[in-house]
Order: sequence, then structure tokens, then C-alpha cells
Amino acid sequence: MEKKLFTVQKRGEIRALCWGIGMMVFSVMMSSVFGFTVVPKYLKSVWTQKSVCTVANTSFKDKVSCTYNTNGECDKSSYYPCLEVLVNVNFSQDIYMLYHTEETPEVNDQCSYIPKCEKNFTEVKMHVDIIQENFRKNQPFTCFYDPKGREKSIILSRKFGLQLLLSYFFWPASMFIVGICIVIMVKISQYLAMVSMLSKKLIIR
Repeated sequence: MEKKLFTVQKRGEIRALCWGIGMMVFSVMMSSVFGFTVVPKYLKSVWTQKSVCTVANTSFKDKVSCTYNTNGECDKSSYYPCLEVLVNVNFSQDIYMLYHTEETPEVNDQCSYIPKCEKNFTEVKMHVDIIQENFRKNQPFTCFYDPKGREKSIILSRKFGLQLLLSYFFWPASMFIVGICIVIMVKISQYLAMVSMLSKKLIIR
């Protein structure tokens, strides 16, 4: 009976060790993936200084072609209106191009806001009209600029800020800590079992 109990306990310890080590390995893999994908974008994001922007002018440029996919079919062509928003920063007279996020100028540096590509252009246009009207109504508003002057444009919101970076690494770090705790608890349990066994042997002698 005692031998059977020892075997079951041993199997449970092995499972717990495998579970803890597996969590640690998986968390390291997740951190590596985020390190190669999110961190470079965070380092590339130079719009770090918060400021106040007021709209100098909003206008629509030519329609831009895009592709969308429905029900697994082949990509189809459509268009979206190119909204250009020019702003003043800190109530200065200098005018800058405003982009929605850091990724917006990478997709199209002529447009301040890029909507989702849809089949119905009229619906997309109505959506962008609302965006334009919100810019006009909600003034002044918070924006971000490059304090070192490497980028002359302004962004409305930071997609790759420190808060997002910490949120990406929170779960892998938590998983790694839990994995370490499991391994430590198993090792402590094994140590106590060994001490108990040695004590029994000494008593028997």
C-alpha cells in the first residue's frame, strides 16, 4: 500500500514538473515571438511626446483603391475616400499632417485615416464623414509628436506605446513565474519526502 502511494505521488510530481517546465518553455517562446514582432515596432515609434492639436483643415483627396475578401472568395477591388487632416500643435502656426496611428503612413502617407475596405463605397464614405466631423467638433484634442524632430507628422493615438508593450509581456511573464513556482513546490515536496524517509530509517535503526 505504501509502495503504491509512493508510485502515485511520484507520477504526480513528474506531471507537475512537466507542467511547470512546459509553462516556462511556452512563456519563453511567446516572449521571443513578441520580442521579434512588437518590440521593433515599439522602438520604431518615435511619436512619444503628448501634446494638444487643433484642426487647421480637413479635406478629401482622390479615392484610393483597396481589396477586400468575403466568404473565402478571391480578393475583390473597391475604394475608400482619402481623408487628409492638417493640424496645429500647441496652438502654433506650424501645420502638420495628422495620422491615425503609427501604421497609417506605412499603408498610405497621403491619408490621415484609412477605413476598412468594404464593398459598399457609400457606407465607407459615411463612416469617414463621421470621422471628419468628429475632428471638427472635438477640439482641441490630445495628439503625439516626435520631440527629436525626426518625423514631421503627428499621430492621434499610439498603437505601439509602453502600455501595449507591457500588456503583451504580462501574460508570458506571469506564466513563467507560475511555472517556476510549480517547479519549486515540487522540489520542496521531494526534499521533504526524502528527509522524512531518512528520518524513518534512522528511527528504525
